[in-house]
Amino acid sequence: MQEIARHIFFSGRVQGVGFRFTAHRIANNFGLTGFVRNLPDCRVEILVQGSPADIEICLENIRETFSGYIKDTQIEQVPLNSKYERFDIRF
Repeated sequence: MQEIARHIFFSGRVQGVGFRFTAHRIANNFGLTGFVRNLPDCRVEILVQGSPADIEICLENIRETFSGYIKDTQIEQVPLNSKYERFDIRF
């Protein structure tokens, strides 16, 4: 199956609620690569790579877990980047 990459920005009350650690755990459960990090403007950024089905289920799990905290989600299609070998939390 062909892999894809998505660049996602979550806004709302998404910092200080365990968002990065939960997203990291969920992404690793699906064997996805990329990263998650907090941004200075209080959003959370995720770059995720893997199968389209695994990415969609991963994002659904994140949205369900933080449904009361996420106000907006922006998703962009981006090219795959082979430098990501695992899914990391960036500080």
